[in-house]
Amino acid sequence: MSKNNTPAVAPELYDVIVKPLITEKSMKSSEHNQVSFVVNVNATKPQIKKAIEGVFGVKVKSVNTLRQAGKRKIFRGVKGVRNETKKAIVTLAEGQSIDVTAGI
Repeated sequence: MSKNNTPAVAPELYDVIVKPLITEKSMKSSEHNQVSFVVNVNATKPQIKKAIEGVFGVKVKSVNTLRQAGKRKIFRGVKGVRNETKKAIVTLAEGQSIDVTAGI
């Protein structure tokens, strides 16, 4: 048996990051060293920075967040509400990159 030499990542860091955001706009911002993620609604900017640095092993320069309120919708006469979401646009330090298409 051989031991895996990768450092252990704290499980609570995975609770902050929900999924990477892969859209045309987020792919265009990757030219400016930015990566977009959907994050936990209660996550703060320092928590997001710590989670990205811990999970992906990169240096984060800044974190910008935005909250999207849940919309009331009616579908076939049934009323419902979309979930509230929070997005994080993470700017990485020079020379750093994340391949979001590979998965976590």
